[in-house]
Amino acid sequence: MATPSSTRQNRIRQSAEALFGGRVVEVSAPGGSSRSSLRFHFDDHTVIGTLRPNYRRTHLEAFVLRALEPYCDDIPRVLGVDREVLFQTDVGARRLNIELHKADPERRLTLLADSVAAIFRIQAAARHTNLHQKLPHMGNNPDWLSNLVDGADALTGFAGDLPASYDRTAVIARLHHPGTQFVKWDCRSGNAAIGSDGRLRWFDFEYAGLRHGAEDLAWLIGDESLPIAPAVLQAVIEDALPADVPGGRADYLDYLAVYTVFHALQRLILIMREARSRGWLTVRRVLDRDDVGVHPEMARNLCRMAGHFASLSPLTEMLAEPLETTAKTFDRILKTGRA
Repeated sequence: MATPSSTRQNRIRQSAEALFGGRVVEVSAPGGSSRSSLRFHFDDHTVIGTLRPNYRRTHLEAFVLRALEPYCDDIPRVLGVDREVLFQTDVGARRLNIELHKADPERRLTLLADSVAAIFRIQAAARHTNLHQKLPHMGNNPDWLSNLVDGADALTGFAGDLPASYDRTAVIARLHHPGTQFVKWDCRSGNAAIGSDGRLRWFDFEYAGLRHGAEDLAWLIGDESLPIAPAVLQAVIEDALPADVPGGRADYLDYLAVYTVFHALQRLILIMREARSRGWLTVRRVLDRDDVGVHPEMARNLCRMAGHFASLSPLTEMLAEPLETTAKTFDRILKTGRA
């Protein structure tokens, strides 16, 4: 009996062979066989074929990539769309998340700088298009924003009541933002790869939309698998930030700090939910499958990253201590196996 993954693979394979006029000699799964995208090997080249559960996401991704392609080389190129199947260029098998863990400190810094610079180039490319007239506004639902900010409550189970100086209403007001800037959205390091030409490119644009713009950086900062010291990451971002960023650099960096804290808290909630469901995973499993960082070391690093960025804004600086207390809980789990 055919499994859903084999049925999906056969569907994409048939489409690939018809579109490219050759025989697929091998199929590999960069993120595991259950993922929407597969790598199809022909005799002399590879392509990525994507069949998503929601075909609208596939067509949105194709639309975005085609709009951006004339203006930047930091993304895949669309090779064709066959109904619900998208084919795009293979940007490389060396995923950024794994490359960062393998790299020495100097190379790690270069990779990180490349990834941040590519995000800014993609956003700049979008300003040459009409995507701002076409894409959905992200996070403009009051319930969505309320849920995001409610993530601070996750700290109470580790550090007790939130500080009295924490102003939830002020945070919501700070993070309320009309969609003015293109955002890729899911900029975790597993969604970028280095190609045979040595260039880093971002992929998976199916959730692209409009918001402040700093959210893309927050996805990268709040990636629990990042083996990067918080101060180093902050310095890389500040160095890459354009001088003419809307609102000015100081305002942009403050917004980024606040948003990053609450994005990271949502990642922490996800990690704890997955840990209760599946138990802790190995670091290798997380990296190979681009899985949620369900490992106490990654949870600890996420809390320390969030704590560092919390200290950068008056709206969140009081959360730095509860975040450090939470990080110490994961330290104990690493050392003793118990909280």
